[in-house]
Amino acid sequence: MPDARDVHAAARAVLAERDVEAKLAGAARLQAEWNTGRLQAADSIEPVAPDLAGRPERPPLVPPDQVARRTLRDRTGHAALIHALAHIEFNAINLALDAVCRYPGLPDGFYRDWLQVAAEEAHHFSLLRAHLRSLGHDYGDFPAHDGLMQMARATAHDPLARMALVPRLLEARGLDATPEIQQKLRGYGDAAGVAILDIILRDEVAHVATGDRWFRHLCRQRGLEPESAYRDLLDRYRAPRPRRPVNTAARLQAGFTGAELEALLDHC
Repeated sequence: MPDARDVHAAARAVLAERDVEAKLAGAARLQAEWNTGRLQAADSIEPVAPDLAGRPERPPLVPPDQVARRTLRDRTGHAALIHALAHIEFNAINLALDAVCRYPGLPDGFYRDWLQVAAEEAHHFSLLRAHLRSLGHDYGDFPAHDGLMQMARATAHDPLARMALVPRLLEARGLDATPEIQQKLRGYGDAAGVAILDIILRDEVAHVATGDRWFRHLCRQRGLEPESAYRDLLDRYRAPRPRRPVNTAARLQAGFTGAELEALLDHC
């Protein structure tokens, strides 16, 4: 299409957006524009700063070890837990957009996939934010940490490391944690929250699978054996190993092999 826009520049603009509503609308718009041929990949891109992702002034960001443990002992703790989940989804929008705008020269399917992920993460955030508002709070009311984006900055130079250590490591940990969170919400009587996490868990299996697929694609390009390359990257970046309990069924759906999971579990 002659008048198609550069997808990298378009994603970069939405990634840098600080206004929450504008970022949500932008993520949905980018997916629609790609699907209708109004965006296309470019042969080269402008350098992208490692910390380009825009965020609102609130929530305040603190180190992970300074975020209070979220418990369901009272209404405030309940809201804080939903807020933490919403913050993860907000960061996930930025992570998907960052992959689109940062790495040139990949197949069109790479950009299509991550634009779809960005739009779905925006939907997840919207669901959680609406639920949080029903509890008398809003996004920004509680402190949050920046762990996901720290790993994004560390892997900004290499799409192989990014696919391994963000979707395939950190986001896969969400597959493990979600059933336990749902159990707690169910015990607290939050059926709406459980239903939202059903949607998120279903989609996140596909998102981790997207990361797995492109990780394996890049391994093939570089002549690497995926599972040993993954372990090497965990060591090189001093990345955390999976923690028990591991959602084996979800991880298998997302592309992990049984042998790989056994090896990872040996280090839990």
